[in-house]
This record gives sequence, structure tokens and C-alpha cells, in this order.
Amino acid sequence: MKYNFLGGTGLLVSEICFGTMTFGGGQGIWSAIGKLQQDGVNQLMKTVVDAGINFIDTANVYSQGESETLLGQSIIDLGFDRSELVIATKVRGKMGEGINSIGLSRFHIFNSVDASLKRLQLDHIDILYVHGVDQRTPVEETMRALNDIVLTGKVRYIACCNWPAWMIMKAAGIAEKHGWNKFIGLQHYYSLAGRDIEREVLPVAEDLNLGVMPWSPLAGGFLSGKYTRNNEKAGDSRRDIFDFPPVNKEKAYDIIDVIAEIGAQHNVSAAQVALAWVRLQKGVTSTIIGAKTIDQLNDNLKSIDLELSADELMRIDEVSALTKEYPQWMVERQAADRG
Repeated sequence: MKYNFLGGTGLLVSEICFGTMTFGGGQGIWSAIGKLQQDGVNQLMKTVVDAGINFIDTANVYSQGESETLLGQSIIDLGFDRSELVIATKVRGKMGEGINSIGLSRFHIFNSVDASLKRLQLDHIDILYVHGVDQRTPVEETMRALNDIVLTGKVRYIACCNWPAWMIMKAAGIAEKHGWNKFIGLQHYYSLAGRDIEREVLPVAEDLNLGVMPWSPLAGGFLSGKYTRNNEKAGDSRRDIFDFPPVNKEKAYDIIDVIAEIGAQHNVSAAQVALAWVRLQKGVTSTIIGAKTIDQLNDNLKSIDLELSADELMRIDEVSALTKEYPQWMVERQAADRG
């Protein structure tokens, strides 16, 4: 396992981050994503840590808090050294029936951190992500609350998830102005079937020296190799029930044709090729993978050993490339006269 520095910090995290969205089950979409209970969680977590992964990702909304509870108990059950693990969780989602049990207000952030720590059975969270945009709360209120929660010692670092580039930059400016703690990383959707963050989010991350942690690098399982034009239902994938994140399926089938062919040449799965491509992209710090079974986990873990040639990367880039939109094509055109 390789380790990368997280953004501009001195914190080293494994190039693979283990996501725990399959823990618990819960109601609604969570039952489709995964129903792992404590024994299954413990088996996966032992495999994860034995593989050298030190970066674990969860969220308070996963299975209505059950994911955090199962993760925290597994750390105790397996006797892990807490000081060797980097635990990340998130705040924003609705966590109760109360009218203030949602969003990025100071009120909800402080309440949510306390509740997460109780479920995790920990005394601090290493990385707290804001789990999306709250259009009703001023960014300045959110950033001050995040700064103050770090000062309590309950959170070590702050980061953001699913924010547009302009809002990330605004938050950075506010924190700079007041001398507050800043975001150290981003967690955004990034896969061969969804390269949208290359337009503006990745350039902002590079400019601000932020770590990038892609979620759903297999596009919700669509790039696992189970789906083809002749097989639109996998039978054992969450995509059959919960068709998310959205993808252009015709384009994705073209991508699958290429990565399946390259995978066959290396005697590896299409999923390993898709994961290796994300891992090799500029700016990516740690790729988040999830799993329901040990076999699935082990297959995904093998992607760190896959090296793709320049020709293979070019083929994959060509079939998955974004359509250039304005102002991107104008910026590139005008860049020509600057050498």
C-alpha cells in the first residue's frame, strides 16, 4: 500500500480509502446499498487494515447512523490501534424529526459531531466533511462553526463533499480573511463515466492544494464489468434497485468495452482497470472503495498493483473524454498565443 500526503497537511493516508456505506442497511435506499451487520463488518475491516489501509470513510446519514455505530464497534472488537487510523465522517443530512436536524448551521454541526462521536465511540473525528450544499445557511456561518469545532479538539481537519468550485473558493477566501481553519480536501464523484469535476473542481483543488478523494469510482457499480449492452441488469448490484449516480449509459457501454478488453489483456477485472485509472489521475489522493463481500473487496484492492501503459491510458481517456464546454474551449484556444 502506498501513502500520500493529504493536501497541504503532514497527514499521510493510504491511496485507497475504505468507504462504509454498505454497513447497516437501514431503510429506503440504504437497504439497497448494503445490509452488513457486525460480523460481516468485522471481516471486511480486518481485511482492510491487514491490507495497509489506514483511511476509513463513513457519514452520519449512512443507514441513519448505523454505519457509524458498526464501524466504531469494529474498531473495539478487532482491537485496532486508534492512533493508526484516519476516521472521516460527514455532516449535513437530516438526522431526526426536528426542524433543525439538518443542514450546515452552527447548531446542527455541533449537535451532529457530538452524536457521531457517541455512535463511533471515539473522542475525536480526524476529518469532518460538510456533506453537500446547504443553500439556507451562509457559508460564513458554516466556516466559523467548522473552525470552532476544530478548536474544541473534537475534530482534527475539515473538508467538503459535493460543493461546486465557486463555493469551495468562497469558503477558502472567508477562512483566509478571518484566519480560520480551512478545508484540506474534497470528496467528489469521479469516475470514467463521470469526469465532470475536471472542468472546474480539480483545477480549484490544485490551486488551493487540496486533497481529492473520489467517491463512487465505479459509478455505483456500473463500471464493475457486470453491465454490458447485452446485460442491463446485474442481478446482485445496488444499481438494479438504486440507479445512482446518473450516467450516460450508451457512452458508459463504450467505456466498458475498452476497459474490459484491457482488463482481459492483464488478466484482471474491468473494475480493477476503472479503479486504476482514477488512482493514476493528477491530484487524486485516495480513492474511496466500498464492498459487500470479501471477494469484492479483494478484487478492488488488487487495482493498486495494476499499472496501465501510456497507450492504454490514452485509449481510456479518448473513450471517456468530456465534451469541451465554454469557456473551456475558449481558454484553450487563447492559451496558444502564450506558448
